[in-house]
Amino acid sequence: MTTQPRIALIHATPIAMDPIKAAFDKAWPDAERVNILEDSLSPDRARDGAVTEQMTDRIVALARYARMIGSDAVLFTCSSFGTAIERAASTLDIPVLKPNEAMFETAIRKGGRTAMLYTFPPAREGMEAEFREAAARVDPSAEIESFLVEGAIGAVRAGDEATHNRLVAEAAARLEGFDAITLAHFSTARAFQAVQAVTTIPVLNSPDAAVAKLRRLLG
Repeated sequence: MTTQPRIALIHATPIAMDPIKAAFDKAWPDAERVNILEDSLSPDRARDGAVTEQMTDRIVALARYARMIGSDAVLFTCSSFGTAIERAASTLDIPVLKPNEAMFETAIRKGGRTAMLYTFPPAREGMEAEFREAAARVDPSAEIESFLVEGAIGAVRAGDEATHNRLVAEAAARLEGFDAITLAHFSTARAFQAVQAVTTIPVLNSPDAAVAKLRRLLG
């Protein structure tokens, strides 16, 4: 591409916005970013307990809007809408990325066992399914085990980032026998350095992996 691409970042919660901004600022500062925030999605997902057809329609509409404003790619930053994002991707002629797909691909290539630290319970089942789908393509022997970090998402929503990071790091420090640790959500990426400080296991986060994949796709 002769000009920097326009990338639409679709957020279902404000707490995902700072980590992806930091990832772009670090690895691809020249890329044009458009932030689209629809912050009723996350509480509605928690209330409904599943990705409903109506919610899928909303995700598809957001992706189509991103395409309408000239975006060259779309990145969703909330990890609870995998099947809806897949539907959206099937309707567009540009890359549409799920939040964790790049991180999972990287973890799977490391082989063996992956630990996933998550803070938003409704996202777990869908993320594990995404991991298994990616493993079927990349390395069918790869396994994932998930660990809920109680209280972390409440802390970061209240603006207490230090407590969030401490809780995630404490959970990471208890892990043994894994080939990679994945921080499940964009919001969890703010604990990346704290986690690295307490473990020798390689640590991956979604924003950094997603930016790297977008840069490969768009040049």
